Amino acid sequence: MSYIVEQENMKKVRNIARTIAGIAFCAALPLTLAAAPKPAESAVIIAVSPTGSDTASGTRDSPFQTLERAQRAVREVNADHNVSVVLADGIYRLDRPLRFSALDGGRNGHHVTWIASEGAKPVISGALPVTGWKLFDKQRQIYVADVPPGLDSRQLWIDDRLASRAFIEIAHSDAEFTPEGITLKDARFDYLAKLPDQIRMEVDATGFFTERISPVKKISGRTLVMKQPAWNNNIWGYDTLNNPVNPKLSHLFLTNSLAFLSQPGQWYIDPTKGKLYLRPPPGSDINEIHVELPRLTVLMSIGNSLDEPVQELAFRNIRFSHTTWLGPSTEDGYASQQSGSFLTGRAISYPASPLVDCKFGCPAFETVRNQWNQMPASIQIAAAQRITFEGDIFAHLGQYALGIGNDPNANLSGVGLGTSDVTITRNVFTDLAGGAILAGGVRRDAHHPRDTRQINRQLIVSNNRIRSVSKAYRDNSAILSTYVEGATILHNDISDVPYDAIDIGYGWGMHDPGGNPNYRVRMHGYDAKENLVYDTPTTHRDVIVASNRVHGAKQFFHDGGAIYNLSASPGTLNINTVHSAYPLRISLDNIAIDNWHDSSKIGGMWTNYQNNLIEDDHLVTDGKWPAEAQAIMHNAGIEPSAGAIEYGDAKLRAGETDR
Repeated sequence: MSYIVEQENMKKVRNIARTIAGIAFCAALPLTLAAAPKPAESAVIIAVSPTGSDTASGTRDSPFQTLERAQRAVREVNADHNVSVVLADGIYRLDRPLRFSALDGGRNGHHVTWIASEGAKPVISGALPVTGWKLFDKQRQIYVADVPPGLDSRQLWIDDRLASRAFIEIAHSDAEFTPEGITLKDARFDYLAKLPDQIRMEVDATGFFTERISPVKKISGRTLVMKQPAWNNNIWGYDTLNNPVNPKLSHLFLTNSLAFLSQPGQWYIDPTKGKLYLRPPPGSDINEIHVELPRLTVLMSIGNSLDEPVQELAFRNIRFSHTTWLGPSTEDGYASQQSGSFLTGRAISYPASPLVDCKFGCPAFETVRNQWNQMPASIQIAAAQRITFEGDIFAHLGQYALGIGNDPNANLSGVGLGTSDVTITRNVFTDLAGGAILAGGVRRDAHHPRDTRQINRQLIVSNNRIRSVSKAYRDNSAILSTYVEGATILHNDISDVPYDAIDIGYGWGMHDPGGNPNYRVRMHGYDAKENLVYDTPTTHRDVIVASNRVHGAKQFFHDGGAIYNLSASPGTLNINTVHSAYPLRISLDNIAIDNWHDSSKIGGMWTNYQNNLIEDDHLVTDGKWPAEAQAIMHNAGIEPSAGAIEYGDAKLRAGETDR
């Protein structure tokens, strides 16, 4: 596998390609970032502590107690001063998301920084601790605790580990798919119809690149009647629940019933009764374990107006934890299309017989390509400029951790896109239900904005440690940057991910200037009036992906690549030749130069016919990497100047390896 650099002209490409090396290992590019600064002496200091009081003065000796009170204090002084909100050690539990508007950032040339006090490890949490466990079923080793009635969650953390919801697996050969649901062929499933709380159950299916979730409406005999429109949206298109690309690699689960709770570490919640059931992890004492039940879907929302964007706002040395995204629990389920984009509602052009007419794509499906939703992140940034997250920890979150310039539907504010000069550096992302970073949108205003203020520009993602993410939504990329002008992804260390490590671009060429022959001839995408043929490029351009260390990727899904690009991206990377449409010459003029690898597999079609060339290639077959290759490996990943980037199991210092 190798980096593929789009050719603008041969000289430029050769220079870039000799600087940027292969997918697995990249040549080092200089990037030196200053360590996180302490609060400036000239800044107004606003102190906060979990043991403080909101009637206090907010000084170091008399701190506020809540982040909301500190936020109000910021607004009183940030028009005339730099401000540092200094958080003491402890957990700051939110009962509603923190929302930042232009009033909360730096104003009139000033800046606002939220920062941990020296030596402190503050946590901003959206969860409630759960205690008071009582034995419920001695034989099955299940305990129960009271939780607030009405509180629902798709995630639970036990001793800072994401716990598994109760489930059983069903073989595809035991399932018959119908427009209404699934009929199970084996008599051993007869007991399902007698179970209570059938509407809490869900079908969870994994395919070649999608994770699909469909809630159950009821069970009649051996037939699972599914809720709509989730079921409709999960059985048409590509890599569907009923027709995965590679059935041998797919899985089908029935989840979320107390009856399925059989393994240590599993759990089930009954919101109506206000009961949480748990079988403790192996070797643990129910009276000693630490259990966090999230009650918020969003921790922070930054930005709510393109007219008045949030500016000059930074967060340093803070941990963000404990959210849950409840979207898949609704009647829309989670009809994933790829990397956290999904369908909702019912399409006007929905086919009469989707299991036959659209089991692997159809013209009707192409009409909804610009209507996909995005997974809302735990921390959301839109309509914002010069925002920094540095030295922070994003851990134990229920979806994508950080959303930057996503579509409006993925933002609590209802306003999306419009980010510029966002820097994400020296952070840890770990133990996440979803991916780490989702940047850019997928709808029309993302790739061809009506208002230039909507363009996402200048994103830097550098020196981050990303490990053990996408644990519940395995289709999520660790980092996905879609339509962003000038994204730079450098010197990150990414491991233990079920799907891709770094994905850039979106749209599969459909929105590229002049249109894509694959969509015109084979897929009939442009037959639908909804899909325009643009004569201008998308905003996906000038992206740099280099010096990242990627290992342990693709652990569950087989589609994609450790580093993967979609659609035209001038000045970036691109090749997706579409084998079945080879004569149409889908992707042209790419060159891969001077790469080292120990795999003989090649993605795409490299031929003179398309002017896609591989030159000065080095295949290592004996495991003995030469000095030139070892230098590339050594310089990849977190830079020494970044210092220690660690939290929990994600303990990796610059220059070290966990392999």
